[in-house]
Amino acid sequence: MKNRLLLITLSLSLLMGCSTSKVEYVCSTDATKLAGEYIPVKLTTDVSHLSKNQQKILPLLFEVSDIMDNIYWKQAWGNKEVLFEHIKDNNLRKLTTINYGPWNRLDGDNSFIVGIGNKSLGAEFYPKDMTKDEFDQLKDPNKTSHYTIIKRDSMNNLKVVPYHLAYKSELDKASSLLKQAATLAENPPFKAYLESIAQSLVDDNYYKSDMAWMDIKDSKLNFVVGPIERYEDQLYGYKNSFEAIVLVRDDSWSNKIDHIIQLLPQLQKALPVDETYKSEVPSLNSHLDVCDVVYCKGDGNGAGKTIALNLPNNPKVQQAKGSRRIYLKNCMKAKFDKIMVPISKELIVREQQQYVTFDAFFDNTLLLEIAHGLGMNHTVDGKHTVMEQLKEHYSVIELGKADIVGLFLINELDKVKALGENHDIKDNYVTIMAGIFRALRFGGANTHGKANMIRFNYFCKYGAFEKDMVTGKYHVDFDKMHDAMVNLSKIYLKLQGDGNYDKASAFIYDLAVIPADLEADLVKLETAGIPRDIVFEQGLDQLDL
Repeated sequence: MKNRLLLITLSLSLLMGCSTSKVEYVCSTDATKLAGEYIPVKLTTDVSHLSKNQQKILPLLFEVSDIMDNIYWKQAWGNKEVLFEHIKDNNLRKLTTINYGPWNRLDGDNSFIVGIGNKSLGAEFYPKDMTKDEFDQLKDPNKTSHYTIIKRDSMNNLKVVPYHLAYKSELDKASSLLKQAATLAENPPFKAYLESIAQSLVDDNYYKSDMAWMDIKDSKLNFVVGPIERYEDQLYGYKNSFEAIVLVRDDSWSNKIDHIIQLLPQLQKALPVDETYKSEVPSLNSHLDVCDVVYCKGDGNGAGKTIALNLPNNPKVQQAKGSRRIYLKNCMKAKFDKIMVPISKELIVREQQQYVTFDAFFDNTLLLEIAHGLGMNHTVDGKHTVMEQLKEHYSVIELGKADIVGLFLINELDKVKALGENHDIKDNYVTIMAGIFRALRFGGANTHGKANMIRFNYFCKYGAFEKDMVTGKYHVDFDKMHDAMVNLSKIYLKLQGDGNYDKASAFIYDLAVIPADLEADLVKLETAGIPRDIVFEQGLDQLDL
């Protein structure tokens, strides 16, 4: 579809979800080109080892996932049916579906539909005309709950509505389906979790279901469902978005990495900061799993697919039972083969391309997620959680910390050969550089983009990455990379421990910017036709069920 500079005036009624059938949305750029940046990947795995009951559970979990998808549409955009009424072009429909709305999640949430305008920072969690003063004056303590939305009442005043009432019909249906699935479950902890999460969806109390989820150890099936991440709320970072991910465990890969959990106390002590900033003791109850994704809907299915999970997010659950890190192997392999390898050929000097390996990509992701559980959940004065103090900056700082501290942990494990006798730390250093280029194509304005931009700029500033101006390709200085990694780890760990909002804000403002020469490099990747991300082809038909 060629660029069309058609100016459309959208009425207020359309923006609020009312029908104006005469209006047709058109793309502000080339929809065919934008849609072509996503390469299809079939979500499949071997399900022959699943029991008959487990195979019967899958359709129920898929149906629950579709319900979560519909709720997420309401949180991210609003009435999707009205939106699609006005989109006739197939590529524009595909692009809108991938992004859960008319804003490009891999390009700073810029609109790709003429006349739509900017995305609201608060998405659909708050009234669009709400001011921060209004929010501050609202006396209801549940206004900052992760499981409420803010609306206006008949008198135009703000009111707090819990999720289980805001999305009542959908959540009641999902709860019923989960109870049905629980009757088929053969693994007792998985059965208990399905029963518990069925209740959580209708009362907004997710503590019990998070605790139950932590008890699942060796179930062939796994299910992540509910309001989980807070990336959609860019106004305050309070509100959780709905998603669902159906997983099948890879026993062989899971067993290979499970021993690393026992090293967590040792790794916490090794962090390169004073004892004050590492005084919390990580739980040995944490668990590692490698799984294949077979169905993904809602927040996790948006543009910029995740390759690992570190849950639950509730600090109280983490303190009591640790967390579970789940690595999405089929998703990781697809991104590595179809995106990482082509990027390395374009932007990394030939003599270092040999260091870009899937094992290193897996290890980098593995330790990144483990790093989420290290450092401090509470400020060093013991009065607040880090999340409370850093507010909307928390997600950027936490992701940045995990990225860089994860690399530090790999360095520590390499010293004691915990990653194998033949492990070469150079693989991790060069692969992480290729990974940054991949991640920055998701855009520099969102949470993940800012964290990666900080890391890239810091590494360049200290000479860990250097660009050959003749070839236009980058190489890693391994010694400087090590030093920069240690120093940046210190910065993040202290920012969290101190809980200093102003310092965190200044740090992000200073480093979360895309320099002009990097923008040119990212354009080069587009010109080369390298996909930005993957899009899932998913369903029971992909599993031969």
